[in-house]
Amino acid sequence: MILSVVQIGNSRGVRLPKTLLEQCHITNKVKVSVSQDNITLEPVHKPREGWEEQMKRLHQQGDDTLLIPDTVDPDFDEWEWK
Repeated sequence: MILSVVQIGNSRGVRLPKTLLEQCHITNKVKVSVSQDNITLEPVHKPREGWEEQMKRLHQQGDDTLLIPDTVDPDFDEWEWK
């Protein structure tokens, strides 16, 4: 695909077709990197995106138990705070 570089204010840019953005799962932001004479655009996803659904699925499967036992001091109520 060949696209034209166009004037955008004091800058220049390339308009990407909607279908291309959808195909690459690009919504609001992109990560831009330059290597030699190439510009690469990558979609930016929210950190931990989809974790909530994954945790629900783990719970439904019963796979959300602690790997290390909880270690609470049994004498905690007797501690004296100063």
